[in-house]
Amino acid sequence: MITQKQLSLASIFSDCKDKFENDKPTFLSLLEKSINLDEFISARFYTHYYASTGRPREFSLSAMLWALIIQRIFSISTDSLLIVFLKYSRALREFCGFNKVPDASKFTHFKQDFLPDLQELFDSLVDVTEPICKNIDKDNASMTIFDTSGIEAFVTENNPKFSNRIIGQLKGYAKAMGFDKSYDPYKAAYKLMPSHASSNPAAKQLYINGHFCYAFKFGLITNGLGIVRDIQFYNEQFFKKHPEIIIEKKSDSPDEDKSVHDARLLIPVLTDFFKKHPEIDPKTFLGDSAFDSMGIYKALFNDIHFEKAYIPLNHRSGLENPDYTINEDGIPCCPHDSSLTMKHEGSSKQRGITRFKFVCPKMRWQSDDKGKQHRVCQCDNPCTGSSCGRMVYVYPEKDLRAYPGTIRGTEEWKSTYKVRATVEKTINHFKDSYCLADRKTQNESTLHADLLLSGITQLLTVVLADKIHQPKLIRSLKPLIA
Repeated sequence: MITQKQLSLASIFSDCKDKFENDKPTFLSLLEKSINLDEFISARFYTHYYASTGRPREFSLSAMLWALIIQRIFSISTDSLLIVFLKYSRALREFCGFNKVPDASKFTHFKQDFLPDLQELFDSLVDVTEPICKNIDKDNASMTIFDTSGIEAFVTENNPKFSNRIIGQLKGYAKAMGFDKSYDPYKAAYKLMPSHASSNPAAKQLYINGHFCYAFKFGLITNGLGIVRDIQFYNEQFFKKHPEIIIEKKSDSPDEDKSVHDARLLIPVLTDFFKKHPEIDPKTFLGDSAFDSMGIYKALFNDIHFEKAYIPLNHRSGLENPDYTINEDGIPCCPHDSSLTMKHEGSSKQRGITRFKFVCPKMRWQSDDKGKQHRVCQCDNPCTGSSCGRMVYVYPEKDLRAYPGTIRGTEEWKSTYKVRATVEKTINHFKDSYCLADRKTQNESTLHADLLLSGITQLLTVVLADKIHQPKLIRSLKPLIA
């Protein structure tokens, strides 16, 4: 006999309540339990957002921020698509805190009106995540890596037909005039193209990833873990703040222009960064060959106090030393055979000055009758009368470009410099996963805000990964969403 169970109003209400509370994606529940966004929002941001405007705010500050952060976590490419998601997902609306869905203009005005506040929120999260990064990997967290890129603007000049038309005309002109093969229509087109977009002077002509485009340039600092530490948007306001940065006219080489411009940006960007975050004290800098200049090395070591700088030598200028023969990496060589590099035998510090020691490549340690070890040169054509063979002492302070606190060409150099790729991966992550590259706007402030929101999203990812004790997720939460 089947027993009948009488349903009460209380039990029906309890079942509905459980269903209502549990009918939410696991990922959103995890975010809700692990991160309290209000903890990271400053009183200044609250005051600015809720300042008297004649009418109360229809949407809360945390709701607007969560919606824009969720947009990046879920790789929702446009604001209009985000609105569709919010309209058709009750769980997403409730998580953000919306009673009704804002229209697109609300999100746009939020980004433009509260850009300085978003910058402040980003900077505060950098300080919050610094100890987390050090706990995960102290060595990688102590690295500073810098690179630049650009967000292509939604302008006519970025249509491939624009550049192809100019290049086609130049090819036809070269053929008609009988120019020889040394004529490069692409370089000529680069010089003829306008320096900025006609509809927006802020969208400058750049050479990014092997192609011409009109973009808003930005700089990114990450640590060795690939976690963003600073974002600089190179707009008119930035250059007014740094009048020492001189922007010259275009040359014939887009690669050369980019290298020169990046080199002039580096020290001002690093100086601003360490002023904002005095508690961050990295020891190692990594950058590409654009920063290979004596002035930059001196600033990195003497002004900013880095201990090591991993910067490849620029192929346009090699190394020379009047006292001894060196190879292309600055390592002393045998004076009779430049293919034989001397052996690095450690470093020492005397009165605060670092010294690297190199010994003859044909030197061997041998034991005497008493078992004591001695150096013995086994060269058939010795370059010195010493039985120990030739020794060279290198003082990096005398030539920081050749010896930037470390020895070029060694396994340590090669393995450490590979870490520099993390900044490029982070830039690609921002552009692809956070959909920066797909923004259909010409507004500089909106793109700047989108860039800062991408940084905020990654830093909150670090906070969440730490809260749930999953350090492998510090760069992406996609495994949790799946």
